[in-house]
Amino acid sequence: MTSATTTPRRALSSAGGARRRVACLAIGVALVVASIVASLSFGSRAVDAAQTVDGISAWLRGETPTDIGALAVQSRVPRTVLALLAGAALALSGALMQAITRNPLADPGILGVNTGAALAVVIGIAFFGISGALGYLAMALVGAFAAALFVYFVGSVGPGGTAPIKLALAGAATTAALSSLVAAILLPRQAVMEEFRYWQVGNVARADWATMAIIVPVLVVGGLIAFLCASSLNALALGDDVAVGLGVHVGRVRVVAALAGVALCAAVTSVAGPTGFVGLMVPHAVRLASGPDQRWLLPLSALGGAVLLTAADTIGRVLGSPGEVEAGIVTAFLGAPVLIAIARRTRMKAL
Repeated sequence: MTSATTTPRRALSSAGGARRRVACLAIGVALVVASIVASLSFGSRAVDAAQTVDGISAWLRGETPTDIGALAVQSRVPRTVLALLAGAALALSGALMQAITRNPLADPGILGVNTGAALAVVIGIAFFGISGALGYLAMALVGAFAAALFVYFVGSVGPGGTAPIKLALAGAATTAALSSLVAAILLPRQAVMEEFRYWQVGNVARADWATMAIIVPVLVVGGLIAFLCASSLNALALGDDVAVGLGVHVGRVRVVAALAGVALCAAVTSVAGPTGFVGLMVPHAVRLASGPDQRWLLPLSALGGAVLLTAADTIGRVLGSPGEVEAGIVTAFLGAPVLIAIARRTRMKAL
């Protein structure tokens, strides 16, 4: 009797979960479309639907529109695309870091990866005369990987291994130390500070196609690796011993997924600056809505991150009109309460 009733219940639960995830996917796609329309339509100058269509049509034809509203729409296309790419990459990076560490506080900003990339870019500008997106990308990758390794090492030493709180504290301390080094390098160098000050809080205002063409290959490779690791990450959530019993190479999966997550974060940081909290907020919201299955969590997180950063950029332009509030400030304002709520939860040892 028990077996006969349990099987239908499991089938119904599985079917219900699948419907919920498909609904989340549909909602995510709809929100991406809505965020694109809002980003193109709103800013220091609001435009109507006809001007939005004219601006997009002219951009697709490679023409320069004569209407000022349509011209404003056309100028917003690159930053909208960069916001979508950057948000998706940051959320995907955060989801990977949370999965491989089983740490609810894992996030590129909290674990010092963003700041490590920023410090490396500043060093490249100040001491090696590096300029351009390719040079920034190379330095950001080096700095991000170095910071990630250092934080993981510091958070792993001592009794208890890599506990969530230890990693979060190690990341916070590393972020503070690296931020101080950034300030120490910038203060006596006015020219470098001018180059860096708009970039450091995270924004997509200086988006251009040439820059995006350089980082897109890194984002594509990192995203593909992340999605290919999804099933193995599900096994890791059951514990290392169970994962090994299921035939998963635990160390290899962690290294590969970590490389993908850090590369995604570094590529975005090199062009948009260290934008925080996207990788923390989005995976948590998606996990509550669709469950912990990484095969759904990763793509839904990418959609959610794209929506969040694009919306943050749009909100910043509207609130700061005729100037703008950088997207990184908006995401920090939204993310701080989320971080406090997560920190107050009682079960923080693992996801």
